[in-house]
Amino acid sequence: MELPSAVPHDTRHAEVGIHFGGAPGCIAEAREAAVAFLRHHSRPARRTFHDDVLLVVSELVSNAVRHAPGPFVLELGLVPGGIEVTVRDTSSRPPHSRPPDRTGGRGWSIVQSLARRVRVVPCHNGKTVHAELLW
Repeated sequence: MELPSAVPHDTRHAEVGIHFGGAPGCIAEAREAAVAFLRHHSRPARRTFHDDVLLVVSELVSNAVRHAPGPFVLELGLVPGGIEVTVRDTSSRPPHSRPPDRTGGRGWSIVQSLARRVRVVPCHNGKTVHAELLW
């Protein structure tokens, strides 16, 4: 998968934004985009960093597919000390923890445990979830 060219944004050094229709198959595509971004923007990192980024991408994108109708945008950006994973979707309902069961319930806790900082920002047509991970 080829990524769009990086553009500067806020404190990010490089950023890519990818639009998805919201079909379940796009979760794998989002992970592929994250792998390509990590390969292109590699930095010295702890051994599990790439796995952590891919897990956060998977969880945020899965939540968008499962709980928000329609399209969403995945953004990956370099920030001082790490990477920010951002997902903009069409649901105004913020993510929340729930007791795990056989259908899920672990994702939001996983994102919060792996990220240095997590923010949920409401917007006029949904929300944006930001998760910053340290190298």
